[in-house]
Amino acid sequence: MAPTPADQRVHDDGRVELDPGDVGSLEGSRFFNDELAPVPVAKRTWTTYNYFALWMGMAHNIPSYALAASLIALGMNWVQALITITIGNLVVLAPMLLNSHAGTKYGIPFPVFARAFYGMRGANLAALLRAFIACGWFGIQTWVGGEAIYVILGRLLGSWWRDAPEIAGQHWTLWLSFVVFWIGQMLIIWRGMEAVRRFENWTAPLVSVGFLILLGYVLVKAGGLGPILSDGGKLGWGPDFWKVFAPSLMAMIAFWSTLSLNMPDFTRFGGSQRKQVRGQILGLPTTMTFIAIVAILTTSGGHVLYGEDIWDPAQLADKFTSPVVVVVALVALVLATISANLAANVVSPSYDFSNAFPKRITFAVGGGITGVIGILIQPWRLYSDPNIYIFAWLGFYGGLLGAVAGVLVAGYWVIARTKLKLKDLYTPDGVYWFSGGWNWRALVATLVGAVLSVGGAYGGPFPDGGLIPFLKPLYDYNWVVGFVGAFVVFAALSASSNKEEASERRPSRIDPAAVDG
Repeated sequence: MAPTPADQRVHDDGRVELDPGDVGSLEGSRFFNDELAPVPVAKRTWTTYNYFALWMGMAHNIPSYALAASLIALGMNWVQALITITIGNLVVLAPMLLNSHAGTKYGIPFPVFARAFYGMRGANLAALLRAFIACGWFGIQTWVGGEAIYVILGRLLGSWWRDAPEIAGQHWTLWLSFVVFWIGQMLIIWRGMEAVRRFENWTAPLVSVGFLILLGYVLVKAGGLGPILSDGGKLGWGPDFWKVFAPSLMAMIAFWSTLSLNMPDFTRFGGSQRKQVRGQILGLPTTMTFIAIVAILTTSGGHVLYGEDIWDPAQLADKFTSPVVVVVALVALVLATISANLAANVVSPSYDFSNAFPKRITFAVGGGITGVIGILIQPWRLYSDPNIYIFAWLGFYGGLLGAVAGVLVAGYWVIARTKLKLKDLYTPDGVYWFSGGWNWRALVATLVGAVLSVGGAYGGPFPDGGLIPFLKPLYDYNWVVGFVGAFVVFAALSASSNKEEASERRPSRIDPAAVDG
């Protein structure tokens, strides 16, 4: 076991920080700024409730609802959908907690954590990959939030708003709602991370209200749970179900695979490992199961009432006859979407873009970049169809991020044994410079994991036979294949390299007889 560096203070609970003088000496480094700096232990104050509230805010949003509801639209019954979502949440919780440990122990965000295994420059590959996906999610969340505002104002203002002339295939009033929602989020981002935390704390208890109103209205109109639970779905339990189950399960995992990488962005503020672990275990499975049950029952009820599976809650609410129910429910959902978007899709890319150019990009500027890219990615196209949403968007990026997660988990827990040199994560003179700032082993492992997981991508924008036909069967298990492939390759390459280095350092044995002679 490597000894603790002299410039690191290790507290009784295992958390580590640098001496203030050492932090000051890093300010001239091009790999350092205030947002990326390790959080002093005195400022790591987040409690179990903070993490529970964070997850409630992130999980209770329209895309989470749509994720569960889309399984009903694909033909599953309520039991099949709930099982799929529950298994996915439990699987993704494991790498999430494993990567969260480094954030709490060292007070570092995800891109700085990635430097330990990808290299000082190579970490930008992992960070920017995560960042661009977050930009896509930011755009999707902003689009559905704008859609909810459009529906609310349509009920209040009448047909002139709802039936306004179209521009580029959408009513100009819907575009306006999208822009207004975007601007509102930018104003919160500009005030920094603390503003995000405060917003999460006061919105978290309110987030569930909108979904419960939707569910209550549907249950009353549908005549209770009986007609809803009696729906057997379209797939049954035969081959048709299992054909959809595997890629749907990977989509459930991929939905939070982004957070499984960058949870150190939040756990760096943790008051202890116990607090962040307990908060996440209480938060992710429970809140996602809750929203899944609400979404499944509401969508199934909508089918009973309207004869179609409407997986977008804003569109479903728009069919309700009570304007009060529509407005109250969607106002709560708008708050929920802002809360989720800020926490899940702005914090990470802000740090990630800052990591690429620490001296030029602050948290607020990084958030602004996220917002602009979120528009350019055209989120209304990604969200337009459940097949594209699950099999193309979630499936493809899930495989890529699974490979990155495999490298980080193998590096931190198997190779480094949770021991990092904190100061070296901010300077090119340290052990994490590797070769020119890149660790080729991490790059090879990520490439292998990515090719195995998404090389066979099919459906949607991909050819029916798969990009690489013989890899097509692996695509249905993309996240798992990417994680396992990268984990094994990186662990093997790093272990082999360590043995070679140890052999070179070991003094050669000399024959005493030869010396005497």
